[in-house]
This record gives sequence, C-alpha cells and structure tokens, in this order.
Amino acid sequence: MLNPTIQRRRLGNALRRARERAGRTQDEAAERIDAAASKISRLELGQSGIKLTDLALLLDFYGVPGEQAESMRDLARAGRQRGRWSGYRHTIPDWFRQYVDLEADAYEIRWYQPEVIPGVLQTEAYIRAMAATAHPRPTADELDRQVALRLERQAILHRADGPDLAFVLSESALRRQVGDPATMHTQLAHLVDISQRHDAELQVLPFNAETYETASYGFIILRFDPDADTDVIYLEDYTDAVYLDRPDAVRAYTRLYGRLRAAALGPVESQHLIGKMANDL
Repeated sequence: MLNPTIQRRRLGNALRRARERAGRTQDEAAERIDAAASKISRLELGQSGIKLTDLALLLDFYGVPGEQAESMRDLARAGRQRGRWSGYRHTIPDWFRQYVDLEADAYEIRWYQPEVIPGVLQTEAYIRAMAATAHPRPTADELDRQVALRLERQAILHRADGPDLAFVLSESALRRQVGDPATMHTQLAHLVDISQRHDAELQVLPFNAETYETASYGFIILRFDPDADTDVIYLEDYTDAVYLDRPDAVRAYTRLYGRLRAAALGPVESQHLIGKMANDL
C-alpha cells in the first residue's frame, strides 16, 4: 500500500533544515504564519500537510533560493495532483504510481535484483520479450505504452542531475534467457556499457558467493538527501508493493544491501563476467 507520509516527511525535513540554516526558531516560524509552535513541529515531523500560502510565507522567511523553493513546493503539491506520469495512468498500476515519482526524484538509488534485469536497465527488445510471456498478454497498444513508460523512466540514466546508481544483480538474473540469444546478447552488452559509467556501479552476486545473504526477493533503497530520515525502501510482489520509511526498516535493508554488495564481485570483475557471458551468446 502507498504510504502518504513519505512526501510529508521529505518536505518536513527540508523545512527543518531551511529554518535551522536561517537561524530561526519554531516559535518565530509559527508567528510568521500565525499558528502555534506545535504546528511547526508537526510539519517538520511530517505529521501534517501545509497550505501553499503558509509554505510561501515560510520559504520567504527562511530565505530559501528559487530552485530549492520550487522543489519544496512540488513536494507540497504531490498529494494534490495526478503527477508527472498521468499520461500513463492506464498503464501504471495504482500501487506503482508513487514509485515512479520517487524514482525520478531520488538522488541515490540502490537496487538488488535476483531474477530479472532491473526495469531501468532493460533494452526495448528485452521488455517486449518479457511481455510476450505475460498473462494476460497485453494488446499491441498496451505493450507500446508499457515500453514507452519504461524507456521514459530510463531518462534518469542520462540526466546531468540524475541519481547516483548502484545495482547488485544475482547471476541468475543474467543467465535467465528472456527472448532469443540475440536479445540476451544485446541486453548484456547494454549492461556492460552501463557498468563503464562513472555514476553507475553494477555488481554481480555469483552463484558461488560466500554468503547466506542471498535474499530471494528484490528491493530498492531510494535516498533523497544525505539525511537518512527520508530514505524509502520499495518492495514489490506479484500484485502489490510496500513502501517502508520506518527508521528500523531502512537500517535493516541498508545493512542487508551492504552485505550483498560485499559478497558480490567487484565492479571490474562484474563487468568482465557480463562481457564474457555476452560473448558466449
């Protein structure tokens, strides 16, 4: 299920940092918007929303610069609009809509995938080959929209301000054939290209890895600023997804990712293994 507190917590943390940088107290901020100090406390803890008029007053009071202020206004509006992906509302399941927004906004993404190539790394041929075995099978128009959405999501790989990316892929995700050998060769060659980028780390967890932390399920850690208080863990199953932002859950999955990363081959060794697998095809 979607967690409606995620955006409020992100905005609350941003407001708290802006107030502290400006040297203002919660009492002063409350006086600025003609409210009780407890309201500022609730806002900063993500326990309540904020009117755009009150937000404008606080942003001015804290001296928040233009681009940062606009980003904070976007967070405040997040729960009041369909979002940037509204054109795909018939393609994206309800439980996935919040994820694509969070993915586009994240400044750091850590992704563990045990069985298939992560969506943002898939080639068009791989996407279409996966859909060919789906049940129920999408119509040609539905498939075209699915492909367009996934390719549009991949814009994060090319943006100058895109997120810092790191992936740990189980060897089974690389060896599981999707489509024909030519499709897999192109997909693996694409992964090699991605692994050569300075802003994307790709590691393979081999079958013979010396660890019990193999995790049969995938998960994604999304970070929006250096403050771990706003981190989100995304877990997906066949028909639904869970968004976790509890500090204990974030710590547990962050430690798990660290153990998986430590057990995996290094980036250079992983690149060589994927290249060899591509050549074998």
